[in-house]
Amino acid sequence: MSTDIPSPDRPLKIGTRGSPLALAQAHETRDRLMAAHGLPEAAFEIVKIHTTGDDRFLIAADKPLKELGGKGLFTREIEAALLQGGIDIAVHSMKDMPVAQPEGLALDCYLPREDVRDAFVSDKAGGIADLAPGMVVGSSSLRRRAQMLHRRPDLKVVEFRGNVQTRLRKLGEGVADCTFLAMAGLNRLGMAHVAQGPVDPEEMLPAVAQGAIGIERRGDDHATAALLAPLHDGPTAIRLAAERSYLAELDGSCETPIAGLAVIEAETLWLRGEILRPDGSEALADEIRAPIGDAAAMGAELARRLLERGGPGVFDWRG
Repeated sequence: MSTDIPSPDRPLKIGTRGSPLALAQAHETRDRLMAAHGLPEAAFEIVKIHTTGDDRFLIAADKPLKELGGKGLFTREIEAALLQGGIDIAVHSMKDMPVAQPEGLALDCYLPREDVRDAFVSDKAGGIADLAPGMVVGSSSLRRRAQMLHRRPDLKVVEFRGNVQTRLRKLGEGVADCTFLAMAGLNRLGMAHVAQGPVDPEEMLPAVAQGAIGIERRGDDHATAALLAPLHDGPTAIRLAAERSYLAELDGSCETPIAGLAVIEAETLWLRGEILRPDGSEALADEIRAPIGDAAAMGAELARRLLERGGPGVFDWRG
């Protein structure tokens, strides 16, 4: 895209992974663009892009994400297609996005944030408190695994990876007694009913940027930037500025159990953060409040507080 409004003859190409949730997010983006500009569905083309992460997950289904190459495995091919002009925008789950961005790309449009909470999914218990000692928790999330082991060291945790449908199938096969999914993903798939209910952030602080969708474009594509402008949600941007700044200062990655959540309270932003050992044996938590205009600065400040409390080598526990 360069200048004209999208049309059936020159559709705006929306890049996404091919999972049901990724496609639901791409469809939401398309529908919002259609509504904002009065355009027909034919003015948009959803382009499914297979990523390295998709292949590696099929080959090594039981290995943790950190051993397969990290978050970038699910964005490299999509961002390459964006830089090369094969697509015009890319739709991402923000909790899966690395904090560093490729040169030439801009990520400055966020859709209104969905439910940030984790969902407890089980046919054997109504919630975390109902799990009997020795029960098995299935999760591929290093954060969720560490949080559960820290709060309930009497439980067992196993690797449990795949899209929403795959994880539900594994649960039905008895691989685990319960698992956790993002409420946002279940809501977007129309599957909120599969959860026993959401987990309060007081009990399990969510992942940084959970529930948020980001739309990436080429930095010099000003026509597309103008098309995306009506979709941008300011409050979501403020919250993510704090959370992603916090994550960046921690040098956070898929190898580090990190949780963080920013909440807007009138003109104030409340940011909570938590870092844990992967085995759950130790957790550090803190919080900070500041004017919403200081979102990025407060995120970095909270991270520095946690790093100072943890002392030198605080993340030597990654392995």
